[in-house]
Amino acid sequence: MIEMEIKDNSFLRQFETKVDGHLAKIEYSSQERKIFLTKLVIPEEISKEGFKEAFIKEVLHHIQEQNQRVVPTSPHIAGFLRKNRQYKEMLPVGIRI
Repeated sequence: MIEMEIKDNSFLRQFETKVDGHLAKIEYSSQERKIFLTKLVIPEEISKEGFKEAFIKEVLHHIQEQNQRVVPTSPHIAGFLRKNRQYKEMLPVGIRI
């Protein structure tokens, strides 16, 4: 299990974590209790096996704690949700991936 601390940088509208001095982030926009996850950026230096999935999971848990819905517009995040159906309840009504 990869330990990481997720920070919601609302000024830059991104969830971020630092690993070995490198910043990984998921950019977002929000509207009416929904968070649109628009872009996943993971530097090559920290793209080790399993990091991307662990990072997405941590961000989704953070969003879940805020009782918000998720709209994945990033292909990487949509693909993750497609494979991990346990997060399906976080999608707004009418959104399917």
